[in-house]
Amino acid sequence: MSAFTTRPEITGTFGVVSSTHWLVSQTAMGVLERGGNAFDAAVAGGFVLQVVEPHLNGPGGEVPILLWSERLGQTQAIRGQGVAPAEASAEAFRRMGFEQVPGIGMLPATVPGAFGAWMTMLREHGTWSLAEVLAPAIGYARDGFPLIARAVQAIYAVQDLFREQWTSSAQVWLPEGRVPQPGALFQLPRLADTFERLLEEAQGRATGRTAQIDAAIDIWYRGFVAREIDLYYRTEKVQDSSGERHGGLLRYDDMAHWQATVETPLTLDFGRYTLAKCGFWSQGPAFLQQIGMLRHADLGRHAPHTAGFVHRIAEAAKLAMADRLAWYGDAPGARRDAQLALLSDEYLRARWLETSARASAELRAGAPLGLAPQLPDLDVAERTLRTADTRFGIGEPTFAALPPVSEWAEREVFVGDTCHIDVIDRHGNMVAATPSGGWLSSSPVVPALGFAVNTRLQMTWLDEGLANTVTPRVLPCTTLSPSLALRDGEPYMVFGTPGGDQQDQWSPAFFLRHAVHGMNLQEAIDAPAWHVDHFPASFWPRQTRLNQLTVESRFAPEEIAALRAAGHQVKVGDAWSESRMSACSRERDAQGRLLLRAAANPRGMQGYAVGR
Repeated sequence: MSAFTTRPEITGTFGVVSSTHWLVSQTAMGVLERGGNAFDAAVAGGFVLQVVEPHLNGPGGEVPILLWSERLGQTQAIRGQGVAPAEASAEAFRRMGFEQVPGIGMLPATVPGAFGAWMTMLREHGTWSLAEVLAPAIGYARDGFPLIARAVQAIYAVQDLFREQWTSSAQVWLPEGRVPQPGALFQLPRLADTFERLLEEAQGRATGRTAQIDAAIDIWYRGFVAREIDLYYRTEKVQDSSGERHGGLLRYDDMAHWQATVETPLTLDFGRYTLAKCGFWSQGPAFLQQIGMLRHADLGRHAPHTAGFVHRIAEAAKLAMADRLAWYGDAPGARRDAQLALLSDEYLRARWLETSARASAELRAGAPLGLAPQLPDLDVAERTLRTADTRFGIGEPTFAALPPVSEWAEREVFVGDTCHIDVIDRHGNMVAATPSGGWLSSSPVVPALGFAVNTRLQMTWLDEGLANTVTPRVLPCTTLSPSLALRDGEPYMVFGTPGGDQQDQWSPAFFLRHAVHGMNLQEAIDAPAWHVDHFPASFWPRQTRLNQLTVESRFAPEEIAALRAAGHQVKVGDAWSESRMSACSRERDAQGRLLLRAAANPRGMQGYAVGR
């Protein structure tokens, strides 16, 4: 008898979708049902994500995308991460009295890259029109959608900020001055107006699918959207993490000069599999580094529920994330030759030999090509916190636990995460995308547009000469990290997860449970999960915690004891508190027919997989 799973692994031949929200999964599946391909479906789902998960992403955010095109027979990465404004430099922030880029407010904004990335994929690979892919999102924004409890928690956590400081956000998220009810239908009429105006202007400028998509890109980055962002960021000053009021640095010219780019992903082999990730502008290579180290870890001898399995992956994660800190990024201090050397088997084998049966308590960046690693000043977080305003959370989305409606008493604030969607169609096209940024508590709503702009620049450093030093017109190194795998040279699986610094910890563990131990997709998602904190966090105030391992309580007591005996500082979380994985796969049966599978995360009771 097979092992219990929280839901079935979906199997079909027509199409499959998995995402972090059931409305998104069904929206994308509806596109497939009506003749759209995986790219059309992912784009339509991506825009619905901006509406129904507003606490985790928005139109002013960003999205890296990995895809397999059956027509081209190749994998591509779309760099949907915007760059720093031309006025943003380490010197500029220091002149304002900062040692770190703030976590909330207008100063951490980068060019919103999500729209350009989605449109680039739609233009190059899709078949649907601009109007068709925007229709579901416009419908939900105009007519209403059920506001999930986590979104209400996010609003509840920052309601005082909205009422007292970010009044444009209060107008959107506190209708009639009140925190909305969980599950009640919620409308975003101003956002619907923005999308409808965009569509109307694009249709007025051009005829034909491709021409209208190009027109929409131009309108977003050089038309009314860019002009409204420019006006607001030039003229308004709002309270941010410093506790003081500042304007923004993002300008029309920053928007006008940016475009999404298409790249060849980085790859690494693991047995039958070839793993593809976005470049060193993301934390994606940390996934590849871990997999490369773990080729030498004999994981087949350690079952997924055991301390031996967890320990080996945790120690590889510590080394990979230390390398991320020292070497990842696109700033002038980055060394492309050193970055590529991080993925060589010689380097990864040597790094694995640095691990032992004992948990490491040191932050140890490697020395590719014999080069000494450069690290930022990690004490800056503690200095920042002495004067910072943390009442409304840190740089990640925060959620206050909702008391009974009759009480509305204050409760603990929790850190949140982001979104993900995977799609495979009947032709075999595959998409994995991880949208984020521009969540409702990140920065104030631009009044004329109805959405907030991202705060991704908080992931840079003000130390000069680093690979990830804040630099004009250079993108920050993002945590966002979708995944794609080939098996025996054939496209096989798309997968990913929200979770900031945990994304490329939960994803490798999921993949290894599946690839090494043969768990099906749902079993690999449901299995007890964990993460390590052993590096400065990517989100403001970027505090450093070493050698902490957080595990779900479903691990057996003897395995938790073994991890502690190995030197890990173990924190036991709730039974279903770690990981947010989504996954879809494809393979051919003996007759050459495509079999499609999908699975989704049960944690939070929100993610859903569909297919037939």
